[in-house]
Amino acid sequence: MKINRQDVENVALLSRLEMTAEELEAYSGQLNAILEYVDVLNKLDTTGIEPTAHVLQLKNVMRPDEVKPSLPQELALSNAPEAEDGYFKVPKVMEG
Repeated sequence: MKINRQDVENVALLSRLEMTAEELEAYSGQLNAILEYVDVLNKLDTTGIEPTAHVLQLKNVMRPDEVKPSLPQELALSNAPEAEDGYFKVPKVMEG
């Protein structure tokens, strides 16, 4: 499948993007290069190869949860522009 300049123009229009003639030509060329590479990959014999989400066997590297003392309320509010009754005071976001 080939992507032409008109295809890129249509996507730009739908995305509300303004593009110059040079950008349209450049993007259509880049997208065609990507599609050509995908065609090369589609020709590879992948029978017997397990589907993977990542090429490396990764494990969760997050540290375990540990209960620790919280920041004191006064210290947490010490740099707040405004506080009220022990809470951060912020402008209304929604009118109700």
